[in-house]
Amino acid sequence: MSAVLRFFLVFACASASLSIGVSAIAAHGLLLTAQDAIALAWALDLQRFHALALLVLVVLARQGGPNAWTMVAGAMFVAGTLLFSLNIELRLMYGITYLRALVPYGGMALMAGWVALAIGCWRMQSH
Repeated sequence: MSAVLRFFLVFACASASLSIGVSAIAAHGLLLTAQDAIALAWALDLQRFHALALLVLVVLARQGGPNAWTMVAGAMFVAGTLLFSLNIELRLMYGITYLRALVPYGGMALMAGWVALAIGCWRMQSH
């Protein structure tokens, strides 16, 4: 397995694990407004969903051969998770707000990742 695919796999596992931990902290100790609780839940859902997307991407890349598009998709999923989900979590849990302007770019990165993955799957070699 290439170093990039191994990184995607490890990032996916760490991200999924972190989302569970943050969910537990939020459920048992965070005092959030209703609006903030909804925002955190969405961020955690997207984090978990894209951790699974990275796992699928690794499996697809190993079966069909990685290509530039699938690698871009993985990079976009990682960037999107960091800029969107983790950014929202840091703001709501620790009051870190100076990165808030990057949240929309994280959402755009997640969307771009899906487009890149679609193109990458289309271009995969069939075995």
